[in-house]
Amino acid sequence: MTSFEVSIAEHIAEVRMQRAPVNAQNPDFRRECIAVFDDLGTRDDVRVIILTGNGKTFSAGADLTDRPDPSHPADYLAHNRLVRDAFDAILTCPKPVIAAIDGPAIAAGFVLASVCDILLIADDTWISMPEVKVGLAGGVRHTQRHFGSSDARLAMFTGRRIPASELYRMNVVSSCVPREQLLPHAHEIAREIVANAPLAVEAAKRSFLVGEELAVHSGYSFEQSQTARLASSRDFAEATAAFSEKRAPRFEGR
Repeated sequence: MTSFEVSIAEHIAEVRMQRAPVNAQNPDFRRECIAVFDDLGTRDDVRVIILTGNGKTFSAGADLTDRPDPSHPADYLAHNRLVRDAFDAILTCPKPVIAAIDGPAIAAGFVLASVCDILLIADDTWISMPEVKVGLAGGVRHTQRHFGSSDARLAMFTGRRIPASELYRMNVVSSCVPREQLLPHAHEIAREIVANAPLAVEAAKRSFLVGEELAVHSGYSFEQSQTARLASSRDFAEATAAFSEKRAPRFEGR
């Protein structure tokens, strides 16, 4: 059985993790994650992706029964490379990715959500970064991307469970809704994204990704280069025509 189930309709791909019982991440899970997001990122019939779990656990993190032996450094290097590549497949996917966190997201499970572009959560669940409880300390950099400085340290140093309501208060997630509303809410946001010019949405994602590590001047300069390229696209021409003709644009994505 595969670790992911993918369905596509109306330019929205829904990717559901299904590695029972808790969507723990092992090498096969990570390799399949890379393959799924690499494929969806290049498909013309996909403009936005929703990543979710199986309704009980979003992801319990790394599969601790399938870790490399630290006494074999080469094996550990290969393991770390695969872990990074799996997260990067989502982080750098050209299409926006919405995390619909429908159950506990623990350690690498929260990192999996954190590399998505928009985070939504069911109001009856929680996240935790408990590595310090087992003598490890992974996840700091990705936690910093979403938590404020003090809250990131609170999460990492205590390993405590942080409920959905607190994550919303901390501005870690964009929405905190009842479980039965989570996927419909994610699809509602996805449809809003689909209605926009695909090339422009992808350019905006590139600007977010590149600009995150740049000073304001350099980041804005890169953003302007994206806008200059878009000015000659068919999507921009269609948007201009639609505005003049007082109709909804029909974007082709080129």
